[in-house]
Amino acid sequence: MADFKDPENTILMELKGGVVAIELLPDVAPQHVARMKELARAGAYDNVAFHRVIEGFMAQTGDVAHGNMEKDFNINMAGRGGSDLPDLPAEFSGVPHDRGTLGAARSASPDSANSQFFINFSDNHFLNRQYTVYGRVIEGMEHVDAITRGEPPASPDRMISVKVAADA
Repeated sequence: MADFKDPENTILMELKGGVVAIELLPDVAPQHVARMKELARAGAYDNVAFHRVIEGFMAQTGDVAHGNMEKDFNINMAGRGGSDLPDLPAEFSGVPHDRGTLGAARSASPDSANSQFFINFSDNHFLNRQYTVYGRVIEGMEHVDAITRGEPPASPDRMISVKVAADA
């Protein structure tokens, strides 16, 4: 891993193949960035499954209520929950949903994002200004590309650990 220009706003996500470094965008989506750091620091993302992984589109994870593969895991419930914290208001911006960007997963309501997020496998510009972008992969995209596909995957991959680089 390289030295990061802003370790306080860099996430280190350990996957089975290695570590993915994600640069967070606090100037673009400060509330989403703060939530990811809060949940990462609490260990809430550790062992959470990638429950929806669509080839050529994205890999979704972050259901801290139902997705922890070490605690009451049920793949059929994964994707339906969030954290105990309140939902976040949309922070739409002009940052495009390019390959490697991190987007906030939500229900039909724009202001329903909580803990779930997705990483784009390709440029998904049809999502622009409809889903909050709050980070981008800066190292390790090959490990994201290797995540097992499925809706849900028969044998899902997980985030082994998620940390703020400043704490690592």
